[in-house]
Amino acid sequence: MLRLILNKIGLLIPTFIGVTIISFLFIRLLPGDPVLLLAGERGITGDRYADLMHQFGFDQPLWRQYLDYLVGILHGDLGTSISTRRPVISEFFTLFPATMELSLCAIFFAVVVGLPAGVIAALYRGKTPDHAVMTTALVGYSMPIFWWGLLLIILFSGILGWTPVSGRISLLYYFPSVTGFMLIDSLLSGQAGAFESAVSHLILPTIVLGTIPLAVIARQTRSAMLEVLDEDYVRTARAKGLAPFRVIGLHALRNALIPVITTIGLQIGVLFAGAILTETIFSWPGIGKWMIDSIFRRDYPAVQGGLLLIAIIVMLVNLLVDVTYGLINPKIRHTR
Repeated sequence: MLRLILNKIGLLIPTFIGVTIISFLFIRLLPGDPVLLLAGERGITGDRYADLMHQFGFDQPLWRQYLDYLVGILHGDLGTSISTRRPVISEFFTLFPATMELSLCAIFFAVVVGLPAGVIAALYRGKTPDHAVMTTALVGYSMPIFWWGLLLIILFSGILGWTPVSGRISLLYYFPSVTGFMLIDSLLSGQAGAFESAVSHLILPTIVLGTIPLAVIARQTRSAMLEVLDEDYVRTARAKGLAPFRVIGLHALRNALIPVITTIGLQIGVLFAGAILTETIFSWPGIGKWMIDSIFRRDYPAVQGGLLLIAIIVMLVNLLVDVTYGLINPKIRHTR
């Protein structure tokens, strides 16, 4: 197991370097001058412009800027936001709990619904439940996030009035942030109705963000289960007279989980990408909305730091998935 972990960590190093290069070059390929955007309609004089360019280091050659950026990363410094003048890493982790809360709820929703749906589709292969699950999964996977989100807002917020349109909690409630997770903080506040308000604000963004992962998990679970159900050990378990629930849950599903776990791990990156649109649609104050605002402002340090930190989180999740492989299937510990 230790060898497996060390091998995976070794592969993360060139990936990390590649991410730093991409995050550095990405924002600089976009048209627009961050200093001029910072000045806004007030304009800026030539001397002041030169001073700001020197202050932010933009008057240096690109290779020099990249080296300074890399040295800062190695010292735990991702720079200071041009627009807010706050450390990028501080802004990121201030907003990160909101995105994490939304992403965890979305992946929980996707797994709780998608995993059983995939199992049911496999058990009833070629029958009505199978066709229903696969058709729904195809529609869910093909649904654009921005369109799906607007439809849900129009229906449940506009027409039915069941859920709020935006934000994390009603403005009627105010309490200090303890964990950054609104569900937990609303419970700790002890204010009547605060938790219910936080849940109601979370419902639509969770459904929108979790729809595509749900569809992918359902399809992958069905495929993996179909392969496992034809194995000899499953037929043997049935021949021994074991209860169907034990055969499916203990023997079949456990062995089918490896590709499904791979799928779940890969969906973490999808969640962060989808969070950008979802948070923008629902005015969710998280990393996605912050990244969009930073791109529009050409805030180089914020975009670079945000992309890098998101990439690190995705890489760590993938490492955790690989370690989980070894826990589920001991053969993998010795073959990798």
